[in-house]
Amino acid sequence: MEQATDHFEPVWAAGFMSGTSIDAVDGALILTDGERVYDIGPVAERKYDDAERAALKAAVDAARKWNWTGPQPQAPFRAAENVLTRTHADAWQQLMADWRGDPPAIAGVHGQTVLHRPPTTDVTGRTLQLIDSVSLRDALGVPLAYDFRSADVAAGGQGAPLAPAFHAALLRNLGDSQSNAVLNLGGVANITYRSANGDLLAFDTGPANGPIDEWIELHGAGTQDTDGKIAAAGRVDEMSIDLWMDKPWFDLTGPKSLDRFDFDANLARGMTLEDGAATLTAFSAEAVAHAIRQFDDTPDQLIVCGGGRRNPQLMAELKSRVPCTVRSAEAVGWLGDSIEAQAFAYLAVRTMRGLPVSWPGTTNVPKAMTGGLIAD
Repeated sequence: MEQATDHFEPVWAAGFMSGTSIDAVDGALILTDGERVYDIGPVAERKYDDAERAALKAAVDAARKWNWTGPQPQAPFRAAENVLTRTHADAWQQLMADWRGDPPAIAGVHGQTVLHRPPTTDVTGRTLQLIDSVSLRDALGVPLAYDFRSADVAAGGQGAPLAPAFHAALLRNLGDSQSNAVLNLGGVANITYRSANGDLLAFDTGPANGPIDEWIELHGAGTQDTDGKIAAAGRVDEMSIDLWMDKPWFDLTGPKSLDRFDFDANLARGMTLEDGAATLTAFSAEAVAHAIRQFDDTPDQLIVCGGGRRNPQLMAELKSRVPCTVRSAEAVGWLGDSIEAQAFAYLAVRTMRGLPVSWPGTTNVPKAMTGGLIAD
């Protein structure tokens, strides 16, 4: 990673994340100079209600039908942006409610990914995260960094993942010089591998919670497999997993990225509710194991963050399939639900300083690149 040489005093920054699972806005405060993380502040979670979740899902559905052909579906996109402004402002108020430190110098927001097309050898990638930056900046009252992915994709990068720079800063604070990996289990799973010499490699490993949640919802059994109980009651179909792992995407080397719907619940079509949940859960873990087996050396440990780490069945599958020690973020002193929100606070400060947010090893961009726009 390239680091700045000029002196910059650490500042408090806020970060927000709304993932493809469409369950909540996560917020967090950190103290950082964009290189080191000096302190961790409060965190917040603003869950979406049914109507808000429906509006965001409608925007995703409209985006998939549109697929960059013809005029944008303005009505569902605007409705989603209104939801995002309101809910992010609520998360901000949660953060500020009992905050007695210096006011945040900047906020970083990811926005809601509604469509992502990785580049291929003959097609330029494209990505779209919805956010009304002006309205949200006005609601927060601080400069707002946003649209972190577009410049990377336009330059030929994958546009994802973006958290590796922050993962590296957290690993640096652990003081461990061995190779390590950080796994984020959202709708899609992504991994950051830091070799013993400090080099970073990052990419999406495959599906995580997305197909599982979709499968549960399709069967009218809720919006997610709470505590992995449905999967635990089922039988894993290893033959199906072997078949799914034969898909060409798994032959690609990282960096690489996925759209949330590149792998969906239709994989398990014909299975019972329980067997489908069990097999999709095991598939997510097997995809991670496949990724780790491609590294030059096996990481000393795999640190798991994101909502999927709260699924005991998914964690059990990881521990049985991954060739290294698996630990939750909390086991190393991190806040596993807030890592991505913290990451966008960190990236906001890097953007403010003009520091890179993506590298050839993290997104396959040709050279280290700054990213993000600032509404001030």
